Amino acid sequence: MTRQRSLNVVTYNIHKGLSQFNRRFVLHDIREQLGALDADVAFLQEVQGRHERHARRHVTWPEISQHEFLASEGAHCVYGMNAVYQHGHHGNAVVSRHPIPAWDNIDISHHPIESRGLLHCEIEVPGWKDRVHCINVHLGLWGRSRRFQLEWLVDRIRVSVPSKGPLIVAGDFNDWQKRASDYLAEELGLYEVFERSEGRLARTYPAKMPIFTLDRIYVRGLEVESVHRHAGAPWSKLSDHVALAARLTR
Repeated sequence: MTRQRSLNVVTYNIHKGLSQFNRRFVLHDIREQLGALDADVAFLQEVQGRHERHARRHVTWPEISQHEFLASEGAHCVYGMNAVYQHGHHGNAVVSRHPIPAWDNIDISHHPIESRGLLHCEIEVPGWKDRVHCINVHLGLWGRSRRFQLEWLVDRIRVSVPSKGPLIVAGDFNDWQKRASDYLAEELGLYEVFERSEGRLARTYPAKMPIFTLDRIYVRGLEVESVHRHAGAPWSKLSDHVALAARLTR
């Protein structure tokens, strides 16, 4: 078996396939742009599993769920349903070029107004001795909720992830106060890839003029070869978040 030397990952809040302020249905454009990135693993947030009203409104709405629509032929994908409502549901998804033999979706909702989850997957990369543990998160909008959710994330990792194996935690942290990096570094030894490579977190929100550093890629047991922030056209016309990518090596 040929050993894969690096792992290309991307994290992206796709805003349910709708442009900023829900003006246009852009899921087909999102699929084209994500496909061009040729990622091994994509961490996706706000993925629409089903929405009957949108399906009737948009003639190009796919008959399958959004994570299945975004997965290229032969890819593996899993979906963690978090928010359920009258017309459908949405949550986090992981799309992988490599097999996902184990996964679990954990409810980390702190209050009934916000339904949040973390999607924990184990991915088998060709030639790698250990499975890569990938955790896709979308934390709450309120600071108190995020504090609890980060604690639950740390507890999950301590219980379920080998201390010396490769680990990636990525997603939309909604971390307006920039507290997650220090906490995850102190508790688990994780570091954020843009902070390591460029000395600061990447600005990702809002996509048309990014100011806030809400989206992150944290790793442990891996090195960062390169990072890229996908801002500007055509990305700025898609979701309200910027996509972040990194090439990681053992």
